[in-house]
Amino acid sequence: MLGQSWTRFIAQPAVSRRPLSQAAATPPSHVQHHLPYFVRRNTRGSLPVYTDIRNGGTRYLVQIRNVEGQAQVLANQLKASLFEPNSPAAARLGVRVHDQRHIIITGGRWKVDVMAWLLNKGF
Repeated sequence: MLGQSWTRFIAQPAVSRRPLSQAAATPPSHVQHHLPYFVRRNTRGSLPVYTDIRNGGTRYLVQIRNVEGQAQVLANQLKASLFEPNSPAAARLGVRVHDQRHIIITGGRWKVDVMAWLLNKGF
């Protein structure tokens, strides 16, 4: 009897539901399309902003991957408006384009600031 109920339990299809942490990461429906660049969300619905820690923790990089369109325009706007002009953080901020699709941001631990900036832009 125990064997039959166990096989019935195994044979039942698993119901897959999306976890609540991913449900909140759905892309907004009001994405601005008039910008010369577009940052597409990854397959999990999150922004493609990643951190890369190098040199034993002394070099901290923030990466925006898979930018479609003019990535240099995005890099220039990010450098100009991420922080207040003439602030110490703005002086340390370094932004460059890598392989025409990726943006690398150096100078500090600014992943949260970059993600908030992108969300503010409508991505």
